[in-house]
Parts: sequence; structure tokens; C-alpha cells
Amino acid sequence: MEVAEHIDALAGEGRLLADAAEAAGVDAPVPTCPEWVVRDLVRHTGGVHRWAATYVCDAVVDVIDQDLEPLVGGWPSDDELVPWFREGHGLLVDALRAAPADLECFTFLRAPSPLQMWARRQAHETAIHRVDAEAAAGYLTPPAPDLASDGIDELLTCFITRPKTRLRLDPPRTIAVAATDTGSAWTVEIGPERITTERSSSPAPDLTVTGEAPSLYLWLWNRTDASNLTYEGDESLLAAWRDNVQVRWS
Repeated sequence: MEVAEHIDALAGEGRLLADAAEAAGVDAPVPTCPEWVVRDLVRHTGGVHRWAATYVCDAVVDVIDQDLEPLVGGWPSDDELVPWFREGHGLLVDALRAAPADLECFTFLRAPSPLQMWARRQAHETAIHRVDAEAAAGYLTPPAPDLASDGIDELLTCFITRPKTRLRLDPPRTIAVAATDTGSAWTVEIGPERITTERSSSPAPDLTVTGEAPSLYLWLWNRTDASNLTYEGDESLLAAWRDNVQVRWS
């Protein structure tokens, strides 16, 4: 996906998130994030949008070492929460659209450029949390296959390959992931010290998981179980993934 496509996805997913949050109400539990109610979800995502916009708008090259609440100047009241979210989401979308292609600022995932990293990361940050908001409201809008496939790629090639990922296995094991609708495939090797991912099929993985990209996307991000997928091999790796792959704010 190109930068403009990521920004368009961010714009659409943010509108859906806000709509779902309004439908659910701020006190509704979030089934996909059991420690949260909708209030927590909207605060988090709205805070992350403002955090990201600060890097993009001000070309900040150093880490902003501050919790979200003081960064955004305190949380709004419940009545103002969704409008506050919409405002911050709009600011981020506008900032990304106005940013120069050669933007220089802090990044934390591999990408061809800082602008591409922030547009992609915020598209998927918002898409996954939109799923959380819709779960609280009792419905689900499946993500588009191209966005889902791109999000799988970000998770498997950028996020889980970072040194601080908890998932480690000794002896090493491999998981092959294949999207039947987009034709994309990945092979993840999980070792005792690191994870490596190749954008290709493995001839003999320990576990093969196949399905349509939206279902794979939601499973890999631990938003659904593997019931809509086909898997063959060592099923204990499904539990290892579920228990150890969580992307958290820190």
C-alpha cells in the first residue's frame, strides 16, 4: 500500500471507530481487550493519534518520554470524549496529508521513510482498535483484504521481529501464514533469541495457517480465535502465539 492509501484507511477506520464508540457507550466492556471499557479504548487511541501527530507536525526526532494523559493535557469528560477523539483523529489525518515526502522524525519500525512508517502504523493502530470498539457495540465490519494483508505484513515483519517481543521458542519452530484471497505468504521462524520473517512460503513448517486476509489479520492480532482458519501441524503454536504476542503501549 502507498502512503496515500494508508492515510485514506486511517481516515475511514477512525470514523468507524468513533461511530462504534458512540453506539456502545463509554461504559461498555470491550470483549477483545478485557481490561478496558470503551472510555479506556477511546482515550488510548485518541491519545496515540495526538502523540503521532506531534512527531509528524513538529518533526520531532527524539522519543517523547511522557504518558498519554499529560501529553494530551488531561482526558476530556465522557460527554466530550468522542468529539475529542474525532478532532484528534482529524488533526492526524491532516498532518500526514500535509507532511513532505522527505519528512525527518522519530520512528520505531522499519519503513522506507518516516512518513510511510507513521501513515502505515496509524492506519493499523486505528483499524485494530476500530474492531475493538465494534466488538463493544456488538458488531464487526471486516477489514478490507488489502489493508488486512498489509497489516499482517507489518506485524510479522516489523513488530514481532523486534528484540523485546516475548515470543521465544527453543528449539526454534516455524509458522507459515498464507492469505488465500490476496496470495500473500509469510514464514515466521521463532527461536530462543530472536524471530525472523520471510515473505515466502516454507516447504516444511511446524504449523501452517491459511485463510482469508481479514480473518488472519484479526487472529494474528489476537482479536479472534482461529476458528475461521485452516491450520495443520503443531497446534500448540497457536497457544504460544496467543499468549505471547501482544503489542502494548509503553
